Amino acid sequence: MHLKIASLVKLTVTHVVVGVLGFAVGIYSLPILIAPEAPGSAQLQAASANSLYQTAFTKDLTDSDFLHWGEGKVSVGPDFITFNGELSPGPDFKLYLSPTFIDTESAFKVNKSNLVQVGDIPTFTNFIVEVDSSVNIDDYTTVIVWCESFEQFITAARYK
Repeated sequence: MHLKIASLVKLTVTHVVVGVLGFAVGIYSLPILIAPEAPGSAQLQAASANSLYQTAFTKDLTDSDFLHWGEGKVSVGPDFITFNGELSPGPDFKLYLSPTFIDTESAFKVNKSNLVQVGDIPTFTNFIVEVDSSVNIDDYTTVIVWCESFEQFITAARYK
């Protein structure tokens, strides 16, 4: 009897662990599987032709970690913000502009009312996000990638 209970407990625990791991792998890989094709270098070059500012995302920010990071060149212009590089995969990434440099989740949440959401980030390698004509990029200093679904800071870069 004791052996049956121990086997049942072990079986239950192993199935729960496998289920949790499967769920985590699904959350991580689904955005990669459904992401559209990333823009190529010609598209990036055309979209960033009128850029006024250049900066870069780096992996060494305070709240960036091995699951939440970005690395590559960012061009900021009145019509488009372009990125030539790689972001960690995840769901529901949004691009924001901030009047102050932000590199933590808590600072993002505190300052969210002062930020402007530029748009969705559809890919994890390179992106082009159109800037609405009502947004004046000169009113801001920093681009931020934020995961809206899990309220996670991904990366940021000061452009002026």
